[in-house]
Formats: sequence, structure tokens, C-alpha cells
Amino acid sequence: MNVLPDTLKMPDKDSKIQATRILVTASMVVILVTGLKLGQSFFVPILLASFIATVSFPITSWLRKRRVPRAIAVLLTVLVDFAFLTGIIIIVIALTGDLETKWQDKYYPAMNVKIEELSETAVEVLEKWRIPDARETVKQYAEIRIPQQLGESINPFDLGKDVAFRVVSFLGTTLLILILTVFMLSEARMFGRRVNAILEARGPNLDRIMAATADIQRYLAMKTLVSLATGVLAGFLCWAAGLDFYILWGIVAFALNFIPVLGSIIAGIPPFILAFLVDGGPSAIAVGVGYASINVFLGNFLEPMLMGRRFGLSTLIVIISVLFWGFVWGPVGMFLAVPLTMVLKVMLDNSDELRWIAVAITKEKRHPILDLDEADEELENPELASSKVELSGVTPDESTGT
Repeated sequence: MNVLPDTLKMPDKDSKIQATRILVTASMVVILVTGLKLGQSFFVPILLASFIATVSFPITSWLRKRRVPRAIAVLLTVLVDFAFLTGIIIIVIALTGDLETKWQDKYYPAMNVKIEELSETAVEVLEKWRIPDARETVKQYAEIRIPQQLGESINPFDLGKDVAFRVVSFLGTTLLILILTVFMLSEARMFGRRVNAILEARGPNLDRIMAATADIQRYLAMKTLVSLATGVLAGFLCWAAGLDFYILWGIVAFALNFIPVLGSIIAGIPPFILAFLVDGGPSAIAVGVGYASINVFLGNFLEPMLMGRRFGLSTLIVIISVLFWGFVWGPVGMFLAVPLTMVLKVMLDNSDELRWIAVAITKEKRHPILDLDEADEELENPELASSKVELSGVTPDESTGT
């Protein structure tokens, strides 16, 4: 009687069910991501309002402790938020206009000079290597072609219509965000009572979600303080280096520091380029080292000290989450990538079938590497394993994680 090899046997029923579950789960993920991306105009104002409400809630709480009526406390908090954001926007617009003027008068000619110097250096190197047509090759890559008559390709009517549409859309979104912020601040104290009411009604246990919410509130508050420190230090560094618009670069560093890992790198690029154009390589290197020192100190020492290492997301997962949420919801998703990933992690952790994903994205704890030979010896000799546990000072229950 012929027996089929194992590789040619038909899959059993459990394997088919498992494969079907994987396909269904993958399809649901694709549908969910598509829905989140298409619903960007709905979700983004809610996320921004949640961020502003979370960061500014200490102001409301401080006013309430001094017996300020709730409505007035919320109104004053929103006015402070509006004044702060409006001031930043006005400063950025004014400095950006000055930067555009100086770019044409000062930085663009300096850039052309630097390009010519680098081109001559590249031609000398290539000629030493005896590469034919070295000068023509370098000129082809170094030449920057800018349209001489930019106005011919621009329709003033279309440009004005586009600007007006963007302004109206921005004002409408801002008004919606402020309204949502008012209601979130007004009902913040009632949230805990609603959770207790859910538990009394035999609803789901929300302890993990409440703990994650508290961690996210702490993260956003501490991240705001660290970002302020980053902006102040970056602005002072640019001022000390003699760069123009150091207030602008401080604001950029403050805003982009909310984007984990990548934001701080992006914030340092414009000052580095300006330092290179104005003062040359040594100044640019000094600015780059200064930015790196600020980010290393605040990101690796101060930030973990203030927040603790409770979030448990590896650096790779943080970078992937920034790219993913940026793809779904644009810059707002990048700003709030860590809180959104934390919420997703809690949701996955509460699912029996998807808990392994939550474990996969969690930062791995450091444990001693187990040698396979030692593992076999411990299985054959349980007394050896128990003696190692006693020497390590861990009880058997702790060693098994129970």
C-alpha cells in the first residue's frame, strides 16, 4: 500500500479554519485602514481637540481648585489656547515672509557660490581619476534651472481662489476644534463617573483602557514640556551660532519634536543648511552637533526620567507607527503616533486572538539568553533548575511568570 509523503497530504480542517481566519483578518485590516484614511476629515478634528484638551486640562483644573466656575474656567482655558496658537501662527507667517526675502537677496547667491566651489572641487577630483568630460558631467548635475518667468505659469484667479478656499477651510476646522475642546474640557470630570456607571451596569472592564488613558495624558503633558525645552534650546543654539530667524527655528523644533525620532532630525536640517551657506562647513558641523546633543540629552535622559519607560514601544515600532499614521492621517497622525499606537496596543491586548500582536510590538525585556544544552540538562535534572532559581533570588512562581 502506497503512503503519500507528509508534504502531499491534504490539509486538515483546523489548518483550513486557521487560513480562513488569517485571510478574513487581513481583509478587515485593509478595510479598516481604508475607512480611517477616507474619514480623515472626521477623525482629525477630534484628535486635535483631544490633544488640546489633554494638554490644557491642567489650566482648567488649576482654575477649578481656586473656585472659578466651570464655564468660566473652560472659557479662559480655551482663550489661552487660542491666544497661544494664534501668536505662534502670526510669528511663523511674519518670519517666513522675511525668510523668503532674505533667501532671494542673501542665501540664494550664497548657495550658488557654494555650488560653484563644490563643482570645481568635484572636477579636480574627477580629472585626477582621468574621467573623460569631467567638467561637462559635473555641470550637468550641478546646474539648477529655475524658471525665469514664473508668473507665466500661474493663473492669478486660480491662485486667489485656492488661497481663499484654504483660508475658509482652515477657519472652519479651527472653529470646530475649539467647540470640541470646550465640550471635552467641560465633561472631563464626568468621564470617571461614567466608567463606574458602566461597571455597575455589568459592562466591560475598562481598567486597562483607563490606565492607558492616564499614561497617554501624562505622555502628552510631559512631551509638551520637553518640546518647549527643545524649542528654547534650539533657538538659543541658532542665536549663538549667529543664524537669522532663530525664533522660527525654535518654533519649528518645538512643533516637530512631537513627531518621535524623525521630527527632531527634520527640524535640524534648515539651520544646518543655512549655517553651511553663510559660514561654511565648521559652523554647520557645530550646529549639527548642537542639535544632536540637545536631542540626545532630552530624548534619552530627561524624557525617560519624566515619563518613565512605561510605554514599552521599541524604536523600530515607533518609526513604523509614525510612517503608518502619517500615511493615514497626515501630519496630525505623525504628531500623535505614539498615543494612537498605545491605544491600539491596549485594544489588541484585550483580544485573545490578537494579543500576540501586542506582544510583538512591545519592547523586549532583557533576560539572560538560555542555552539549549543547559535547557536539556534542566529538563532531565529538575533539581539543577531549582538550584539556579534559588541562586538567582527568584521564587519558582516568579520564574514562570505566574
